[in-house]
Amino acid sequence: MEVLHPRCAGLDVHSRQVTACVRVAAGRAVTTEHREFATTTAGLLALSAWLTEAGCTQVAMEATGVYWKPVWHILEDEESFTLVLANAQHIRNVPGRKSDQKDAAWIADLLAHGLISGSFVPPSPIQALRDLTRTRKQLVAEIARHTQRLQKTLEDANVKLTRVVADILGASGRAVLAALIAGETDPERLADCTTGRLKAGRADIIAAVHGRVTAHHRFLLELHLSQVDGLKAAVQKLERQADEVLRPFREAADRLTTIPGVSETVARVIISEIGVDMTQFPSAGHLVSWAGLCPRLDESAGKRRSTRVRHATPWLKTALVQAAWAATRKKESYLRSQFRRLKGRRGPKKAIIAVAASMLTAVYCMLRHETDYQDLGGRYLADRDNERVKRRLLQRLQDLGVVVEMKAA
Repeated sequence: MEVLHPRCAGLDVHSRQVTACVRVAAGRAVTTEHREFATTTAGLLALSAWLTEAGCTQVAMEATGVYWKPVWHILEDEESFTLVLANAQHIRNVPGRKSDQKDAAWIADLLAHGLISGSFVPPSPIQALRDLTRTRKQLVAEIARHTQRLQKTLEDANVKLTRVVADILGASGRAVLAALIAGETDPERLADCTTGRLKAGRADIIAAVHGRVTAHHRFLLELHLSQVDGLKAAVQKLERQADEVLRPFREAADRLTTIPGVSETVARVIISEIGVDMTQFPSAGHLVSWAGLCPRLDESAGKRRSTRVRHATPWLKTALVQAAWAATRKKESYLRSQFRRLKGRRGPKKAIIAVAASMLTAVYCMLRHETDYQDLGGRYLADRDNERVKRRLLQRLQDLGVVVEMKAA
């Protein structure tokens, strides 16, 4: 097999040490040298100096948790070699003897022969934005968990607040919770805390808030409510910081928000996950496949065994699916018509994945060519089918020896 990189190195990264293997090929002779370095800053700087001294042009490492990130950040400042981040599932070694030295040598061998396809690593500003958006999602999920714990505590106290209030953290729900924490037990006074915008009648509200609230319940309600308030303040702080980091990419974010269903939050997630430089992906199909929004290719012996979408990164995929559900509610839009068209034949789950893939394709074209979103309209698919039917029938008549003159009705 042809050697593409005669001087390269493979790194086996762990939490405390990095095992490096430098591979040098001179004709048919191949020499390797192994060294171990600590993952401290001094150790990684020594690793960078050793790789530079060895004349390496390519350096590959596995994406192992978060341990590869400090190694990458220090080595990327060196301009004498190119870094390659490999998916650990793609470079598994054959079963047998295993050690850190063998793993590093295996990575170096694969890299030398060009058998490693590098993973997408965005530039540092995009990585910073990615950390903020992912942390925001985790905090929002934690708010949802504390909200569920509030509901559980109310149910334990036989307070059926969720039956009359859609959001227990809204104006009416917070007022009732504050009154319960303060020691109020009179259902009439608790009902007076609600606003007049509730659909439930006063009698239903009084019956719902009439429970058995003890000091233990009040303690838990106050604890979870304080956690929710702290998490919401942290989310607002994160959003302000994300807006600052997003400032160089503000034009691209504003352009993405013109897509139906894409809010400011979703636009931040899209940019943080794929960046704004679409040259990293050869085509829109590659980006859709990378995001896990297209059917997998699994064929054997002429049979297609599975078309399920693969489990890709959850950060981008879930955001696009949520945006797709919102886009299907916009009337007279292409995305809505596409969803309704596929829903009857393929079901709602596959239809919404197709809509999310169409949205990501539009994102690719908008970022690649710096163009605005142009909706094809709700009649696009129907009109396209009408033209196809006309051409097919005309061709069939011509095959039968009949000449037909077209005239609009």
